[in-house]
Amino acid sequence: MRLQQRYDAVLDYFRNNVKLAESELQFGSDYELLVSVILSAQCTDRRVNMVTPALFAAYPTVEALSQAAAEDIYPYIKSVSYPNNKAKNLSAMARKVMDDFGGKIPSDVDSLMKLPGAGRKTANVVASILYNEPVVAVDTHVFRVSRRLGLSRGTTPRAVELDLERHIPLDIRPIAHHWLLLHGRYICTSQKPKCSDCPLREWCRDFTSRTAL
Repeated sequence: MRLQQRYDAVLDYFRNNVKLAESELQFGSDYELLVSVILSAQCTDRRVNMVTPALFAAYPTVEALSQAAAEDIYPYIKSVSYPNNKAKNLSAMARKVMDDFGGKIPSDVDSLMKLPGAGRKTANVVASILYNEPVVAVDTHVFRVSRRLGLSRGTTPRAVELDLERHIPLDIRPIAHHWLLLHGRYICTSQKPKCSDCPLREWCRDFTSRTAL
């Protein structure tokens, strides 16, 4: 199967069968999304959703968070992964948003990546969800699924991102990220993937290579 045929088959399946695919993070503003995505690095969305209500009650705006020290933020996020670093990043991020962006969460990936705690994946997620930017965020789920399906042979998240953006039409890139992410979270899991339940197995490079042996 040619690469573009594989992309067409996978994307057609999602288009026809997964009408709604969106972030499972719970947020009510641009600021809350950015904070949640920063907290979600190497942490589950479920855990992030457990800690953010109290955090946002204490610091309801980026301006309020900019006035908090890392030590003030830490107690609210101590149950997430790497809470010390994330508390420092959130405090510094909020100050930078206030000082450099007039209190508004920037819309472009390059500007978002200048914020402490916001790497390329975080920047792509925020730009995609908030501003419908035609980018594909590559987290561990998207990376794993893309390689297993045969959509990319890239060995780094950036290489996989470039492959996906080369073959996924601009208008569906924002939702394609969620299609692949949720498929990885619930079907194509890291350990014991549910291949027998996978509707994409006939187009999956890993599955077909194993069954051909």
